[in-house]
Amino acid sequence: MFNFIVEYKWIILLVFEFLAWVATLSMFYARYKMRSQIWFRLASLALVLTGVIPQVLLGVINFITTKEVDLFTLAIVLLIVYGLTIGKNQVKAIDCWAQKRFSSNSDDH
Repeated sequence: MFNFIVEYKWIILLVFEFLAWVATLSMFYARYKMRSQIWFRLASLALVLTGVIPQVLLGVINFITTKEVDLFTLAIVLLIVYGLTIGKNQVKAIDCWAQKRFSSNSDDH
């Protein structure tokens, strides 16, 4: 199984990144448009399950299997560092955008 994961690691990473961004946007939609704590929490859980956890696991599996720090391992480390630094500010900016976008449109419909 690890061989499959290592062979398709870039595709798996891209799929999880895409799902994490979908979960992020869903979280904001649930919070500001739907005003639903339940859907917000479910989207938050989806974000955790598609974001950092798979990235770390992919990096660990890749390192254990290849026994070297390669480009993929460095990419994982950079994604995690990005998420903990610059990414936080970008998510805050998206949060502000979502609040304005979804809150102003909720009165129009």
